[in-house]
Amino acid sequence: MKDYDFRVGEVLLIHKPYTWTSFQVVNKMKYLIKHHPSLMLDNKRVESKIGHAGTLDPLATGLLIVCTGKQTKNIEQYQAQEKEYTGTFYLGATTPCYDKEKEIDAYFPTKHITEELIYTATKQFIGKIQQTPPIFSAIKIGGKRAYDIAREGKTAEIKPKEITITEFEITRISMPEVDFRVVCSKGTYIRSLAYDYGLALNSGAHLTALCRTRIGSYKLEDALTLAAFEKELIETNN
Repeated sequence: MKDYDFRVGEVLLIHKPYTWTSFQVVNKMKYLIKHHPSLMLDNKRVESKIGHAGTLDPLATGLLIVCTGKQTKNIEQYQAQEKEYTGTFYLGATTPCYDKEKEIDAYFPTKHITEELIYTATKQFIGKIQQTPPIFSAIKIGGKRAYDIAREGKTAEIKPKEITITEFEITRISMPEVDFRVVCSKGTYIRSLAYDYGLALNSGAHLTALCRTRIGSYKLEDALTLAAFEKELIETNN
């Protein structure tokens, strides 16, 4: 059982559940640690800062680094580290948000897509590339979030930015689904990679599953579920 000190600072590895936002995870954890003994100072309860190092979309699962206390000062350092993801692309169809949160808006031919093409198309994404974030994203355009503009039914120009993909491999092909593993830099949108990969196949594609498996040297296999974290706190408080 870990001896936590949330006021001094902790770096917590959490397995974000499916459909939860990263913000909801942080709020849940803040609630759970509220009455922890480490937050008592001179018989008075003190607040502990808490934040996460890198947002995961609601439909994504996987590693979320949550920092408390003085460790929140290092959040940017964790955010900047290399990330690894696994997931699934659905070939032959696109959605407005590039994942399955919204309905399919267009279908594309797939009969011409061979296994060889599926493998070779990954090569053009290796290295430093320009990537345009999805319109349904938290990118700010003129002081307004892109997803707010999109929800109003409006369009806006989002400038591409440079990212780095060091590894992009196909791990399973079962048309129209393709599983992948990607190692990339901070700021990479895997939803945009799905869309661009569909274009590279002269077709369309969207993301149907995503899991973040690593941030720097921190691995998902070492993360706790929220239920396991709550159990640890209950045992500590008792």
